[in-house]
Amino acid sequence: MPADRTTVPLAGDDDLALADRLRDGRTAILAELRKLIVGQEAVIEQALIALFAGGNCLIVGVPGLAKTLLVHTMAQVLDLKFARVQFTPDLMPSDITGTDIIQEDAETGRRRMAFVPGPLFTNILLADEINRTPPKTQAALLEAMQERRVTVQGRTYPLDPPFFVFATQNPIELEGTYPLPEAQLDRFMFQVTVGYLTEDEELTVVQQTTAVQRHTFTRVMTASDIVAYQQLVRRVPVADAVARYAVHLVRATRPDSPLAPPQVKDWVSYGASVRAAQYLVLGGKARALMHGRYHVSFEDIAALAAPVLRHRVLLNFHAQAEKVTTDKLVEILLAAVPRPSAGLT
Repeated sequence: MPADRTTVPLAGDDDLALADRLRDGRTAILAELRKLIVGQEAVIEQALIALFAGGNCLIVGVPGLAKTLLVHTMAQVLDLKFARVQFTPDLMPSDITGTDIIQEDAETGRRRMAFVPGPLFTNILLADEINRTPPKTQAALLEAMQERRVTVQGRTYPLDPPFFVFATQNPIELEGTYPLPEAQLDRFMFQVTVGYLTEDEELTVVQQTTAVQRHTFTRVMTASDIVAYQQLVRRVPVADAVARYAVHLVRATRPDSPLAPPQVKDWVSYGASVRAAQYLVLGGKARALMHGRYHVSFEDIAALAAPVLRHRVLLNFHAQAEKVTTDKLVEILLAAVPRPSAGLT
């Protein structure tokens, strides 16, 4: 689809050319992923939005739905450094961040402390089953996810851009797990829910995976390209009315807000923070560019409401008793919160 250059333009021809490259790059990435990944359009879309927006993703789904395969394949297509850590109860923070060790100089015989980087020093870190490790180890990711750096023994080491954390969780096997604290959940831009495939898609998967597989991927993007795209995304303009709509949606999740519908007051203990509105707008900018537009629309915000809000809204016992989900609550919010007019002040 050709990009609409007549709405709200970017800063110049260089930005417009870069935006076109991003749109074409998204199409090329999808073509490469489709060599191995079947279905899951919404999951792939949200993962790519997080990629271009510079956010982290929490991917939730039962085993066998290609969560790990998707992240690994994406790293291959993008030619990024990839590291996978299987989170277990005995995993220590230093197993992720790295540690100082004593090294002896072969010539002088002197010993000194040297830092050995852990798997965190990569471009894409796959934190597999992140809720299977204790909070102390989970917390080792916090600084990296937010500040893009690691502090060990009082020394700070920057992480090379781009850097992403893709964490996976199994929603049905909770024995021996450690739920992520709200502060860490809030560091994830999206919580992406991976569902079952359709019957035809499952048939395709069975046929492909039981035959001889020889997949070769064309590298369609480099690390420097992704960094440039992330900077471009932040330069995309957003109308005041659209940004206000994102803020209204987030404020409506808080029971004490006048914008909150009755269901929120009945079902919600704590609503989302301002970070949710930031990610709605930032994700909307990336989604607009991916679809060949140079401005953010109300539809971009609405499309990302569920992955942005579903892990930031804390439901109460009343909601749990009625088997209400955060996705259901988001549907109610989208129907209840009006879209501001362009002239609203």
